[in-house]
Amino acid sequence: MTTPTPTPTPAAPSTGADTTARTRFRDLLAAEWIKFWSLRSTTWVLGLSALFIIAANLKAARYTYDHYTVGDGDPATMLQVALGDSFTMIAADVVMIVAGSVGALVLVGEYASGLIRTTLVAVPDRRAVIAAKACVLTAVMLGYGAVTAGVSFGACQAVLADTHIGVSVTDPAALRFVAAAVLFAPVCALAGFALGALIRHTAGAVVGTVLVLFFLPAFFNERYRWSADLLHAMPLQAWRRLAQADQAHTLPSAHPATVAGSWATFALWALASVVVAATVIQRRDH
Repeated sequence: MTTPTPTPTPAAPSTGADTTARTRFRDLLAAEWIKFWSLRSTTWVLGLSALFIIAANLKAARYTYDHYTVGDGDPATMLQVALGDSFTMIAADVVMIVAGSVGALVLVGEYASGLIRTTLVAVPDRRAVIAAKACVLTAVMLGYGAVTAGVSFGACQAVLADTHIGVSVTDPAALRFVAAAVLFAPVCALAGFALGALIRHTAGAVVGTVLVLFFLPAFFNERYRWSADLLHAMPLQAWRRLAQADQAHTLPSAHPATVAGSWATFALWALASVVVAATVIQRRDH
């Protein structure tokens, strides 16, 4: 007489794969963080450019302090002056060039050194690699933007306090101004990141980033609808609109930019840049 073989009980579904995937992505983030800071030049570029930006903004605030007397101008105009001194066009240009170049070099540097081959062998999921690089780049540039914009705003408003035109960050216009200045850095960095994925040459990627972010908006104006739409789709023009205290302080235009549209421009550039970089690296080099 034979003993019946017991029927095996089905094992409960395991979540080990999900846990492992999360652990591996955290490890990938840590690796990308180490690689980002492995070049001393990155620290120097970010540090020195931040000091330059803060100094340039303080110089503008000091000029206003020296040449402004109580009662000059209406309150709305002086609000715009106080905000403009906190983050000048020079500061925005420096942020745009530095952040865009650093974003391009994050990816181009690995292709130039050949390290990208080792990275992709260790992590075959190329989209995960791009996601980790984009997360690290965004985090660093958010910090960079927060330091440059936050310190500049606080220091400049302290200088302007005696002239009675200094504003608090709790003011809605000031809060939007500071937020736009902070987010401008990661948006430009991610745009450079996408161009680095497309061009893959150090000099070409940096020059291409400067051309797209800095010079391309100069080819469009707000005279015609199609030209205005293209101009408003540029990160620099979106920052300019967000930096205005109200619509009255923008230049007269038949097709003005809107605050909501400018925020959407920031979001779309950041999202599209990551998608472009992921698509390019996924389809090339197979």
